Amino acid sequence: MTHFSALDYAIFGGYLAVSVGVGLYSARGPKSLGDYFLAGRGMNSLLVAMSILAALFSGISFLAGPAEIYKNGFAFGYVALAFFIATPFTAIWMLPRFYQSRYFTAYEFLEERFSLSVRLLASGLFILRVSLWLAAATYAPALALEKVTGLPLWVTIVASGALTTLYTALGGMRAVIWTDVIQLLVLFGGQLTIVLVALGKIPGGFAGMWQTVSEDGRLGLSLSFNLHEHMNLGGVLIGGTFMHLVQMATDQVSVQRYLTAGSLREAQRSLWLKLWLFLPVMTVFFGTGLVLYAFYKTHGDPLQAGLIEKADQILPYFVVTQLPAGLPGLLIAAIYAASMSTISAGLNSLASATVVDFKQRLGLGASGRINSAAAADGSAGIGQARWITVAYGLLVIALAFAVSRMPGNLVESVNTIIGLVGGPMLGLFFLGMFTRRADQRGALVGCLIGFVLPLSLWLYQSGAFAAAGSPKPAPLVSFVWFSVIGAGITLLAGLIFSGRKKG
Repeated sequence: MTHFSALDYAIFGGYLAVSVGVGLYSARGPKSLGDYFLAGRGMNSLLVAMSILAALFSGISFLAGPAEIYKNGFAFGYVALAFFIATPFTAIWMLPRFYQSRYFTAYEFLEERFSLSVRLLASGLFILRVSLWLAAATYAPALALEKVTGLPLWVTIVASGALTTLYTALGGMRAVIWTDVIQLLVLFGGQLTIVLVALGKIPGGFAGMWQTVSEDGRLGLSLSFNLHEHMNLGGVLIGGTFMHLVQMATDQVSVQRYLTAGSLREAQRSLWLKLWLFLPVMTVFFGTGLVLYAFYKTHGDPLQAGLIEKADQILPYFVVTQLPAGLPGLLIAAIYAASMSTISAGLNSLASATVVDFKQRLGLGASGRINSAAAADGSAGIGQARWITVAYGLLVIALAFAVSRMPGNLVESVNTIIGLVGGPMLGLFFLGMFTRRADQRGALVGCLIGFVLPLSLWLYQSGAFAAAGSPKPAPLVSFVWFSVIGAGITLLAGLIFSGRKKG
């Protein structure tokens, strides 16, 4: 078993101390819920863009993205192209609805369009989905470290979850954004270092790598639209767009960041900046999988040799076995950087949804809006928000131990969660923003059907209904289509079950 050197542990521990220190420094700032959840609505577009990008690039991205490309070729990498569809759609048609009404959460829109019950349903689905997503983001670095450093799984899960919960609870959104910026820089720099070192050890360097992956057909993409294929053109363009829209247009994690900008124009600019920042980051991330494939084509596949148990461990295995002392500590810290930024972003958004959509809303009577006076109630409101953040941190740590039992690799697991829970929520927003016929009954029934039917399909594919000992059935639908199916069923059922408008 490979272990860290003393220098690696020192660098790794130093990075964790810096992250917590930034959070503790930011804890002096929040004086109201507006400060705590929205950083006073005064962040500039570049910081917002970097924060959004960091929140979406978790340790799952760091580990599972290259692992997916390493194992199955570059097909999943083409999903990045769908951002060129999802970004303008969000910036032009959806973001103005959130910003101009000065919402605290995305789900306030659903109450104004439908009813309080629809708002609470959507916010509840968000809490469910992001809790599971954060559990996976907490599990990812623990998986990386378990085999390559000798640290037990439970130690790393508890450490990353507890430290991130600490600085998030104390510092609020301002702490989240500033640590996001630091962690994004560490994350990108670490991944770039891995690529450069690996290319230096491949015969022929970049040209040799490119020749290897080209000759082995690792760059191809099926041009079909078959739902059962692992990845094809239809999954990239349609499934990818819907997966991105779930996270960009209906997710409080992203919407809350848009609302920290000083104006709608600044918020929209942050989305466009994020798109262009995304391109080099994604190129390096998914390109790492191709580089590692070419490297181990020459040096022997550790997965086939039994040196690692899952493809998700390929990147940290390379880091610990191929890099000189000191760099493994820095690069494993980069994995933690990705996970901690995602966890902090999610915990703050979970707390905001709980406080604003449930606690504050249900305590405000018929008005249902957090006004400036309510938001200005500082100490009591912030104190409660901090304790709620801590509670979610403990929940996420507990759920992280269950994520390892999900079938498939990390890419499939996480995007299945996004699709099953986020798809119906996206359908709700489509019903509210782009139809006039839909009403409360249609929204509630449509969302219920849009959640239950895809979930039943996934359970069937996972073998939940099969007899003990029988093989799992062949997949009917790839994981990339669950967002499309959930949103489509919710939209169609919502229109069918809505009453006709008079006049």
